[in-house]
Amino acid sequence: MNLHEYQGKTILKSYGVSVPLGIVIDKAENAVKAAEEIREKTGTDSWAVKAQIHAGGRGKGGGVKIARSLDDVKKYAGEILGMNLVTHQTGPQGKKVHKVLIEQSIFYPGESPIKEYYMSVLLNRVTGKNIIMYSTEGGMDIEAVAEKTPHLIFKEEIDPAVGIQAFQTRKIAFNLGLSGKAFKQMTSFVASLYKAYENSDASLFEINPVFKTSDDLILAADSKVNLDDNALFRHPEYAEMRDLTEEDPAEVEASKYNLNFIKLDGNVGCMVNGAGLAMATMDIIKLSGGEPANFLDVGGTANAETVEAGFRLILKDPGVKAILINIFGGIVRCDRVAQGVVDAYHAIGNISIPVIVRLQGTNADGGKKIIDESGLKVHSAITLREAANLVTTVIH
Repeated sequence: MNLHEYQGKTILKSYGVSVPLGIVIDKAENAVKAAEEIREKTGTDSWAVKAQIHAGGRGKGGGVKIARSLDDVKKYAGEILGMNLVTHQTGPQGKKVHKVLIEQSIFYPGESPIKEYYMSVLLNRVTGKNIIMYSTEGGMDIEAVAEKTPHLIFKEEIDPAVGIQAFQTRKIAFNLGLSGKAFKQMTSFVASLYKAYENSDASLFEINPVFKTSDDLILAADSKVNLDDNALFRHPEYAEMRDLTEEDPAEVEASKYNLNFIKLDGNVGCMVNGAGLAMATMDIIKLSGGEPANFLDVGGTANAETVEAGFRLILKDPGVKAILINIFGGIVRCDRVAQGVVDAYHAIGNISIPVIVRLQGTNADGGKKIIDESGLKVHSAITLREAANLVTTVIH
């Protein structure tokens, strides 16, 4: 589950990571009041006005502005709220901005230069260890840094059974070229960041940039946080942070039925039980001359309700020219799935595109018989080759 910047900073602050003071608003008329409250507590005369969407590159798209007066705060908040923000991560369609973060600016004009760093914590799936990736080149796309100056990217692996050690935090601060107060600040920052990552069951914490201010304070100027959905039952307070407006409506609906759904740009909808089988089914579709319109895993307990929900999700895509249902009956019985297909077909009605059902495993023959005798315009198959040939036939 992705979080907004202000939500990620709330978690960071709770673990002792230093962050600028900020207030999130959803109405432009509240911008000045928020800025005044921040000035009262910090003494700042400038503010950052930042669009809150689940995408990077907001500044380049006009979603981050530095306000030098209260009039600027009001102006920028009015411009950003409600705008359709297009960045390299949103795609050309962009995302509508529903919330804005008014934040204490940490730029100090006229004073000594401020240094920006990059830092992230994530899992190295190859070694089974957590890794802190960091660089002196903060504020830039880390992909560009990796491509042009890979020697400026450092990595520190951490055994989750042991946790981060003091010598590792010192090594990171040393590699970033810090000394004195900034060195101590960075070691504390790294330790707290790792604790936040580990205790929140996150899959990613990315801070870009990490700021060193003119008085050698270390702050998280931004935050990109992704939490492990499977661990949210341990963190009900984080589950409440989910912003459904930032997610694909079809994927939100799929989650209500515990379906794993990802929208793709193709012409053949697919419904499968099991992620591996779903990938194989997508390969079959492509080898048959089609393009998968989605990834849809109904899980090992597919029934009439989930099959109907899957049908409805797929049929919302006007680009779908056929549907391929590929079920392996291990835990689930194929005859029950077949009956679920027939029931869903009747419940939805007016399904004008071809539907291909391939059943294999427990009671596959019985399932095929139910499909064949249903009187519906549903094609049945037993083997992958049969399913592939039928896909080729119906889409051409």
